[in-house]
Amino acid sequence: MSALATVLVGLAVVVVIAVGIGLGTHFRHRRWGAMTGGHAHNDYRHSRPLLAALDQGFTSVEVDIWPHQDEHGVPRLLVGHDAEDLEYWRTLRGLYLDPLARRVAEHGGVLPGYDRPFQLLVEIKNDPEWCWELLAAELDNYKDILTKFEGDEIHAGAVTVVITGKPPKKELAAAPVRYAACDGSLSSVGSDSPASLVPLCSEKWDWKFTWDGHGQMPDAERQLLHEWVAKAHAEGRTVRFWGVPAHSRRQRNAFWREMRDAKVDYLGTDDLSALRAFLAPGAAR
Repeated sequence: MSALATVLVGLAVVVVIAVGIGLGTHFRHRRWGAMTGGHAHNDYRHSRPLLAALDQGFTSVEVDIWPHQDEHGVPRLLVGHDAEDLEYWRTLRGLYLDPLARRVAEHGGVLPGYDRPFQLLVEIKNDPEWCWELLAAELDNYKDILTKFEGDEIHAGAVTVVITGKPPKKELAAAPVRYAACDGSLSSVGSDSPASLVPLCSEKWDWKFTWDGHGQMPDAERQLLHEWVAKAHAEGRTVRFWGVPAHSRRQRNAFWREMRDAKVDYLGTDDLSALRAFLAPGAAR
């Protein structure tokens, strides 16, 4: 091969690589329409917290928070899965509340064309009472965009905050007006906790079911899943499951199919593009 041919081949390879990188970047950051049913689990672990989920059209994200007091005695809510993950600049306000407020100001909602509340699922990791005290004060600064809970009444806003993990249920129930609600479990269905206090029921999959995604889901378990979801919906509650085994694409999709068919409201994932592809109209599943 001549020197000129070698150079031309090299240039062609560079162009192909550059185009491939460009297309990959384009599709990773492409902004899709709202995708009802997508829940971004541990959203803050993505390279672009919140924004990556919004670009994919997710209508629910999950964030872990810790109450923290800096060296000057100033309390703040930091974001992270474990205590060693915490950084002073990774705050709930900076990573989530401020960007959400900007989106609502710019578009009239978190996701253009989506007229239902966007769900911000906040997991309290430590000291529930203090954390709720800080969170309540923080949310008061954003009440113009938040769903308001007043007694048994729910006044929908652009963003609905639901506390999971260690929600201080008694403190929330005692507040005459608040800008957050509690996550419950399937035991909340049929209980005396109103949907204005517990609008979401979250359950670890293997606490209720033995099916692990291999083979056919047992008919009795499928019927039970459909019944639970229907009862929750009749009470004005939504449903999600966590801890779903996903060791392979086939296993993961089997769970997603069953939950989608049962009308489970939120399918959780760490793989945003995979769920986006699964829920896309006409997608092979």
